[in-house]
Amino acid sequence: MDGSSASQLWQRAWDEAQSSLEGIRERLSSGPQAFPRPVRVGQLDAELLDQDLVTLLKEPIKNALSLMKSSWPAQFDLEITVIIQALIYKFSIWDSGASYGAKLQDLRFKQPRFIPGNSYAPSGLRRDILLLHATLTVLVPYLQARLQAKGLSESWPDAPRSDWRRQAWEFLTRVERLRDTLGLMGLIVFFVDSRYRTIPERLLGLRLIPARRVVSRNVNYEFMNRQMVWHAFTEFLLFMLPLINMKKLRRKLDRAVKSISWRFSVQLKESQHSSTESKKRGPYAMLPEGSCAICASSSGHSMSEDAQDSSSTGDSLPLFPINIPYVTSCDHTYCYYCLADVMLRAADDEEPGWECLRCLSSVTEARRVEVEAHMEEDTSGMESSIDSDDFPSSLSIISGGSNESDNS
Repeated sequence: MDGSSASQLWQRAWDEAQSSLEGIRERLSSGPQAFPRPVRVGQLDAELLDQDLVTLLKEPIKNALSLMKSSWPAQFDLEITVIIQALIYKFSIWDSGASYGAKLQDLRFKQPRFIPGNSYAPSGLRRDILLLHATLTVLVPYLQARLQAKGLSESWPDAPRSDWRRQAWEFLTRVERLRDTLGLMGLIVFFVDSRYRTIPERLLGLRLIPARRVVSRNVNYEFMNRQMVWHAFTEFLLFMLPLINMKKLRRKLDRAVKSISWRFSVQLKESQHSSTESKKRGPYAMLPEGSCAICASSSGHSMSEDAQDSSSTGDSLPLFPINIPYVTSCDHTYCYYCLADVMLRAADDEEPGWECLRCLSSVTEARRVEVEAHMEEDTSGMESSIDSDDFPSSLSIISGGSNESDNS
């Protein structure tokens, strides 16, 4: 047989086999697509990553609660854990069909095809299956741990054997032992068939399979990097919060809001009356001279100019009388205690001076008004007087605080 006849023979055999090969291709394409078998270490690593994620999220919350009350982290530790687990379950397994640890290992959950149903979660898995799985993996362990903590706090193990508390504690102990035994048996079976990691997954038929047909042993660190950035950010906030003077910040914000609202009202009145004044006026410029504007501001008192003018012409006592009068550098009089308080605040805030409530001038010092304050004799014949020597002769704002001096 020469070469030409041999090649023709092979060509004829190849053409005759084409129909058989085409049938084989169709059967392979129409048959079920088998995914590669997931490795056991990847499934176990996914569970460990989920546990570490809960721990990482729980620590910043416990640190924040400890700043409010030191006993809260230990008191609500179980509740914090179950809330975090429920949120992670919702945004991972319920929505995408895989936990964050499983996504890092390129795995996802798959349910058996023989389970019927028409209600599915966003992940494509049955809603009732996922609800049962969440109950067995999140809610039941929380209830068991909470009952055990309650029993230990109320000394259930030390109660008499006939007491219901002792019987309840023994029942909880037996349930815990049964759960641990079943978990150990399920783990041994998992090492054999590598299908179901836990007893709830075996009961519900949920198993982890590779998310892609081509299995890669490279770990995706995207979620881990994101968690590390968030953890560093929360640690930075917890470090910075004690360094911020919240009282000083609140005073400045309150002062800024009041100043803006008052200036807006003054500009509105000036635009309505179309008359301006050459001298600057504060929010309590029209308060009677015998009244303390700081007392009025502290009490939240606010009067219209017409009411203030009418009150200033009356013969009745002022609404906010000045006790121990001190005159400021802008020639306005206030109570000693009110003026000393606001000047001390200004010094603590490292401001150059305190803004007068009558003329908006910067007050840097004040001096005592030299008057003798005697009250008229009342019906009982009693007479009282104020000794001015008990108070400093002047007040001033200096670096680091308010200075009080007595000039003899």
